[in-house]
Amino acid sequence: MTPLAVGPGLARSHRWLCAHPRALDTLVAIGVLALILIGAVASPRMRHQPLGPFFVLLAVLVAASLVFRRDLPRGVLAFTVALTLVEIVTNDEGPPRTSIVFGVVVALYTAATRTDRPTTWRLGAATAVLLTGAGMLFALNPWYSQENWGLFAWAGLAAATGDAVRSRRAYIAAIEERAVRAERTREEEARRRVAEERLRIARELHDVVAHHIALVNVQAGVASHVMDNRPDQAKEALAHVRQASRSALEELRATVGLLRQYGDPAAPTEPAPGLAVLDQLVDGFVRAGMRVRVRAAPPEALGPLPGSVDLTAYRVVQEALTNVHKHAGPGATAEIRIARVGGAAGSALEVTVEDDGAGTRPEGPEGEPPAPGEETGGGGHGLLGMRERVTALSGSCEAAPLPEGGFRVRVRLPLQPRRGGD
Repeated sequence: MTPLAVGPGLARSHRWLCAHPRALDTLVAIGVLALILIGAVASPRMRHQPLGPFFVLLAVLVAASLVFRRDLPRGVLAFTVALTLVEIVTNDEGPPRTSIVFGVVVALYTAATRTDRPTTWRLGAATAVLLTGAGMLFALNPWYSQENWGLFAWAGLAAATGDAVRSRRAYIAAIEERAVRAERTREEEARRRVAEERLRIARELHDVVAHHIALVNVQAGVASHVMDNRPDQAKEALAHVRQASRSALEELRATVGLLRQYGDPAAPTEPAPGLAVLDQLVDGFVRAGMRVRVRAAPPEALGPLPGSVDLTAYRVVQEALTNVHKHAGPGATAEIRIARVGGAAGSALEVTVEDDGAGTRPEGPEGEPPAPGEETGGGGHGLLGMRERVTALSGSCEAAPLPEGGFRVRVRLPLQPRRGGD
């Protein structure tokens, strides 16, 4: 139970009482006894009637029984009701002192908080009928007097209040249980994602490195077999081993560099994709309502692509189209251009994705549309992950809005590994 928003001294006392329920029940019993005695002498009809020792004894017994209300809620309720009936039935010195009903109120409230709703209303109805009926039959007041109806009202109020408190406690307990279950589910989801990420990493490592290692193994076996008889063929095999191992090291370094990225889709269940399945990727966005134009050089013009370059080019197009669909709207038109370009540093694969900004963009903080790759709240990792992929291959990445509207992503991926980069 959370301490109330009071001063440090009261909060400390509240915590101590919550930790010692028997002391709290003793204080409640003393308070109820005081209310019973004050109510007995403060009533206008009782001002001139002396407070008899029998009533005081009954009040003390009623209050003392409340100390055990948590352990025996129904037993304490029955005991307080019985003593209240004794006061009503045996009173021969004028009207009964109905203030003794305060003990019944506390006992009925306690019983209501520790049982279900049907039982609460049965106990409340039985208590109200017994006390009100006894007051109407044996009291000296008229049967319709306010004291008799007061007994009925106090019993109903105690039952209703106890039921409301029990319902609130059950609601809070259910919320806490859901919170614990949600936290457990989040932990399980995190473990599942970690397992999927490990599987994805293993698949990509296998796809871009395994064939080079297999080639090294075969060529090394050939060189060992023909070393004595055909040294020229052995030298050629060793040259293939050197080239394949260099390529394997380069692609291994590039793939390991991808491990720092965030926001990847779920782990694939097939080999790492490449530009060969670009049409399937585009078809998915077209079915989602986006217009996509593809201007790619024929496969013979592109030539054979290293596995890491092929995978990175595919991921760049995937991320760029995702950002166009997310930030430029499904009505935008995207254009993909893929070509092999040459330069002083050697040939490279250039991938460009542009959109015309014709879709419905969500507004940014200053009324400007957010750039693709950036979430509205500033927490996106799309462009960051794209740049990390390209940087791992020693490439360049440009991402900026166009003057006439829209956004452009241009990536250049070198097709030859840099010397000295191993």
